[in-house]
Amino acid sequence: MSSSLTNHQVRLAKRPEGTATRENWKFTTEPVGEPAEGGVLVKTLSLSLDPAMRGWLNDAKSYIAPVEIDAVMRAGGIGRVIASKNPQFAVGDTVYGTLGVQEYILIPQEDIKRNGLVKIDLRVGTITQWLNVLGMPGMPGMTGMTGMTGYFGLMDVGQPKAGETVVISGAAGAVGQTVGQLAKIKGCRVVGIAGGAAKCDWVVKELGFDACIDYKAGAGAVREGLKAHCPKGVDIYFDNVGGEILDAVLARLARKARVIICGAISQYNNANSMPGAGPKNYLSLLVNRARMEGIVVFDYADRYHIAIAELAGYLKDGRMKSKEDVVSGLDTFPEALNRLFSGENFGKLVLQVAND
Repeated sequence: MSSSLTNHQVRLAKRPEGTATRENWKFTTEPVGEPAEGGVLVKTLSLSLDPAMRGWLNDAKSYIAPVEIDAVMRAGGIGRVIASKNPQFAVGDTVYGTLGVQEYILIPQEDIKRNGLVKIDLRVGTITQWLNVLGMPGMPGMTGMTGMTGYFGLMDVGQPKAGETVVISGAAGAVGQTVGQLAKIKGCRVVGIAGGAAKCDWVVKELGFDACIDYKAGAGAVREGLKAHCPKGVDIYFDNVGGEILDAVLARLARKARVIICGAISQYNNANSMPGAGPKNYLSLLVNRARMEGIVVFDYADRYHIAIAELAGYLKDGRMKSKEDVVSGLDTFPEALNRLFSGENFGKLVLQVAND
């Protein structure tokens, strides 16, 4: 059956300098083979698009190897097993793993663990929720890890206490929405930072944030917003953007504050492929006896099941919501990925490759 199928793929043609364009990608086709003994064939349904993917295009040392030229673009996603010679996976199983930006993936037995292939239960959450609030990376650096990143970043690195003030940049994005809602559940005062009135209204009115600062509202908007909404300072800052916003929050830290470095989306498209200048206000960490710590989510792999169970409970009882921005069609990948860096996405960005 699978031998009659054609696999459409998106491969890296050349490394971008600055923003990736369609010219950095090439679209290829190849026949779909049958799985060997112990292997499985998976049809891709939806893929997670995340800021980290831009970093994987650079030929630079990081926590995961860069995508090689001519390789299928790395991406985590959800698919359906359509052929199996492995007793752990049956035809029809819904699975989560590193599937790549392609319609099908043939995974030999020896690569199943490396690809992080696991079965998921759609009774716990929808496909898009499994790529958002419930997202768990199957392998180091896999996308679709927003829920786990938000959970462990806040709970383990931030260590929130009821009554503390938590500020989150990228508040309407995938990680930001999870962190903000979780912080509210834990009894914190939550202030978001997002781009545009619509996103700010949404996180306040729909997600229950106490306030949201529109960084697009003009020069000084973040600084003035922090002064108004965080009069006693910021106890926890969950940073998704870096740059000037990070500096503005550092200037408002409270004593013993915790700064969680999750990402720096404002810096990823620098032409030299390196982050810009570091924070100017870093001495605020010294003055306020504060700390700044990075979060790399696969350090918590042995506890994913605990976070998933807790977050799924919040989704079920209505204390947490999950918003996704779904773009359809493999051919839209180059432009869809760039929505992350222009701020066009509203919620977790998902590329739907095929209907369920």
